[in-house]
Amino acid sequence: MSRVQVIRPAGAGHETLYVLMVSALIVALAASVVLVRGERVDDQPIASHQIDARRDLTPAEQGLYTDLRVAFDEIQYLREEEGAVPDVQTLAAEGLPPFVVDAGSQGRGDHHWSLLADGAYLGRSQAPEIAGDLLMILPAEAGAEAEVWLLRASPSSSVDDLAPASLIAAGWRQVVSHYDAGVTREHRH
Repeated sequence: MSRVQVIRPAGAGHETLYVLMVSALIVALAASVVLVRGERVDDQPIASHQIDARRDLTPAEQGLYTDLRVAFDEIQYLREEEGAVPDVQTLAAEGLPPFVVDAGSQGRGDHHWSLLADGAYLGRSQAPEIAGDLLMILPAEAGAEAEVWLLRASPSSSVDDLAPASLIAAGWRQVVSHYDAGVTREHRH
């Protein structure tokens, strides 16, 4: 006689429950790891007279700022070699942006550069809607960094005093770079 016998799995309902519990535990552990080890926001506050090079400059101003940072190294080299701060004509003859006049400089504000008596380079923008006036103040010490200042107001007054308080009073803003975890540009609307 043939008889069909049905054999039920032992604990079939419990196996599904155990698989769901282990899956939920794995998801909870993964979420806690992401929350604990996630990227922190390292926003460094800047003073009211400063402007962030990465977030607050126009593309033309960013290009000019980068050119000035690169030119500063060359200026320091020429300064050590010649014993004096090189004039704008020397820097232009070296083909050093932003001091050289070419199609690129005209597209970024067509700045007219001059060397001030205090060892600073002043770039007067001929197109203030593209980029403002720039001022690069060379440090007195060899190991220090140059300061770059921006003035978007038009027309700009003469720069007689390079003290930070005087520049701030005249409307200049110091350009600063903070490199943090968020290196993409943020658009503030």
